[in-house]
Amino acid sequence: MSAACIGIIGSIGLVVLILLGIPVAFAMLAVGLLGFSCVVSTGAGLNILAQDVFSSFSSYSLTVVPMFMIMGTISFASGASGRLFDSANKFFGHHRGGLSTATIGTCAAFAAMCGSANAASAALGKVALPEMEKYNYSPVLSSGCVACGGTLGVLIPPSTVFIIYGILTGTSIGKLFISGIVPGLLLTFLFMVVVYLLCLWDPEMGPAAQKVSWRERMASLGGIIEMLTLFILVMGGLFAGIFTPTEAGGVGAMGALIIALFRRQLTFSGFRIAVKETVQITCMMFTIIAGATVFGHFIAVTRIPIELSEALISMDLPRSVIMMLIILIYFIGGCFLDILALILLTVPIFFPVIVSLGFDPIWFGVIIVVISQIGAITPPVGICVYVIHGVKPDIPLKTIFKGCVPFLAAMIVCVGLLIIFPGLATFLPNLM
Repeated sequence: MSAACIGIIGSIGLVVLILLGIPVAFAMLAVGLLGFSCVVSTGAGLNILAQDVFSSFSSYSLTVVPMFMIMGTISFASGASGRLFDSANKFFGHHRGGLSTATIGTCAAFAAMCGSANAASAALGKVALPEMEKYNYSPVLSSGCVACGGTLGVLIPPSTVFIIYGILTGTSIGKLFISGIVPGLLLTFLFMVVVYLLCLWDPEMGPAAQKVSWRERMASLGGIIEMLTLFILVMGGLFAGIFTPTEAGGVGAMGALIIALFRRQLTFSGFRIAVKETVQITCMMFTIIAGATVFGHFIAVTRIPIELSEALISMDLPRSVIMMLIILIYFIGGCFLDILALILLTVPIFFPVIVSLGFDPIWFGVIIVVISQIGAITPPVGICVYVIHGVKPDIPLKTIFKGCVPFLAAMIVCVGLLIIFPGLATFLPNLM
């Protein structure tokens, strides 16, 4: 049996294991070890396993993960999501759909601290859904905007998905972070436009909340200014080259801790939970990266990426057509696989093709992250939808999925704009 056939069988086996519920990290480790052993030898397979696991867990560049994770968990534990929503609510809540608009804006702001779609959805679900229910918002609109707003956590920096993509491809994590700012703000704006159009079509979907004085609005800005200052400090230092991504994460973590202590809203119990969650997420991420590295070496030794690249180029198709085919594969795959699983499985295969066709690796990273967001709100996976259902069990899954449909259109528009105007993703990184 040829190495390519073994690679194809291994890839199919990996998808089957993931669909059966086997953790992504262990599925990749197992398939990578067995596949590499079959193509080369058992001894070589065991050597590559030990080498990849050790290099992954001892990598300095990966220390960026716990730094940004502790920044997000401390911010959540100190009530940052509630303060952000309260401020946004006071400014937008008195308009039709204002609470939904405030929720999306808060999701974007909280995404700049946590880097996780699940965390953003859970945090805002607990804060915003009861408030929207109080003002008789349609469950379709309220649940849909929280689920879709949460997906901004994988696009607006710091993003764990960008970290994984950067490590897999050797692309600058700092530039990937910066590349997500403009597309993230663009998608946030498109989500807000969707809310406005829905409430214009049916005003009963999002009744206006109580209007507050300008004095109260300005007083509420304290919860935003400190977090905005922290974001500017971290991303500004990264953009200016003052910090490496790891150093930026360290500054962000220390800044979040100082803000929490200054506000006296971080209890010892909350700090302990924040540290525990950080350790759990970090261990999960490190194990996933180790598994992806082993699997990547298996795919590389089968020569599938090289043969695929040569086959696509030999077809003499316009490179735009090839890119659209790859985007279609990501779009379909995102409906069945978790974001990290999809990227870990496909990037080692498609990235060499992208490079050989002359596409910008940073632009491609942003494209697949936005497309992967679509998978977080579409069945059967739709992880953000299940998070919202877990926070608010009385809202049926069918209702939440229905609420996500208009926002799905906004994501597709965002992908289209990024394809037509690639500078939206590459402009800021090119200035670094």
